Amino acid sequence: METMVPLAMDAISWFFLVVGSVFAVIGGIGIVRLPEFFSRMHGAGITDTMGAGMILVGLMFQADTPLVVVKLLAILFFLTVTSPSSCHALAHSALAQGMKPVLDVRQPRQPEAAESDDTLGKS
Repeated sequence: METMVPLAMDAISWFFLVVGSVFAVIGGIGIVRLPEFFSRMHGAGITDTMGAGMILVGLMFQADTPLVVVKLLAILFFLTVTSPSSCHALAHSALAQGMKPVLDVRQPRQPEAAESDDTLGKS
């Protein structure tokens, strides 16, 4: 029975570590593959909040001393508070600089020169 507790703690820890790693990889792919700044910022938020948060929780189950758990909780609290604030500040500054979010990515933007060429050809 004594070996079941460390085994269960390891299993729970590995679950959180794997799930956090999957979120981090998905967020990283989102940063690279998403089409525009605001979408990419969403990918970065997933990586920062969910990926790092799950990894920190997994590390808490592996910690040997309560001091390490307290330090990991402090890091988790700091990430939870600062990540949404930094994403909001970045989005606000992008909007203030005139950057517009793409609301429908299914229809790609056509260059204005191509539209004027089409109207000239039909005349």
